[in-house]
Amino acid sequence: MISPQQLSELYQKACEVELQAFKPGNVSVYAEGHDMTVADFKLSAKVSAAPLCNPDYSVGEKIFYAVKSTREAVACNTNLGIILLCAPLIQAINNVNTGLALRQALHQVLATTTVDDADWVFKAISLASPGGLGRSDQQDVSEKPSVTLTEAMRLSSAKDRIALQYVTDYRDIFDFAIAIHYNAVRKWGNQEWAAVSVYASLLSRFPDSHIERKYGSQYSEMVAAKMSQLSYELSKAESPEHLLPLLYSLDQALKSQGLNPGTMADMTVATVLTVFLEDVIKLTLRNKNLPI
Repeated sequence: MISPQQLSELYQKACEVELQAFKPGNVSVYAEGHDMTVADFKLSAKVSAAPLCNPDYSVGEKIFYAVKSTREAVACNTNLGIILLCAPLIQAINNVNTGLALRQALHQVLATTTVDDADWVFKAISLASPGGLGRSDQQDVSEKPSVTLTEAMRLSSAKDRIALQYVTDYRDIFDFAIAIHYNAVRKWGNQEWAAVSVYASLLSRFPDSHIERKYGSQYSEMVAAKMSQLSYELSKAESPEHLLPLLYSLDQALKSQGLNPGTMADMTVATVLTVFLEDVIKLTLRNKNLPI
């Protein structure tokens, strides 16, 4: 249905949309930070695309080789969360050919991960060395896994929002974030501002795992309150560009305390990619005159 080249382009486009979106506290074309640049993220998207979209790789191999390519290119962890979320979505596209909807196909991928997948991903996480990663009593990433990738994610799902997606078939994205994105695009006709809306909505509703790994829950209520305010202002805005002063103020407030809502930025990329994939599927079915 979608060629590896098309998948690569859609993945890189999703990464670019997220970079063009002003996400307070995170890196964007409006404001860099946390010792990372927009150029780092652009290069990371480019070099991780080929392994992620390689049809011969398992989910675990996609993740490991995408992280390895990124590490060799930028020498820092720019996109581990993005890769962890996007790899199963990209793998799921192969199953859509059998008549499954994207979420059903994703469920099939997540339900059939292997211990080998977990081994590849543990190596990828160790290589990326994400901030705030501590040791775990069960299935620590520095050791050989004895469970499947999805089972390993289940063990982390109470404290990690990305792991939670693996055991809920991406519930936060399919049941919440996608609707926010579509509504914003309908309102403004702009993918980047839709991504801002997704990011703010996710943060107003869920604590960010990246922040909580580093600081515990001490900032979670404050971040949620600020993002609830932003979501409210976005919901009223006819021209979201008018909110740039507020966005700059929120960005400075978060970065001055070292707060980077990186998990929800990763979830934003995955939401945009999911929208792109579903749109391609709908277009393909329409061209074949099949029910959507």
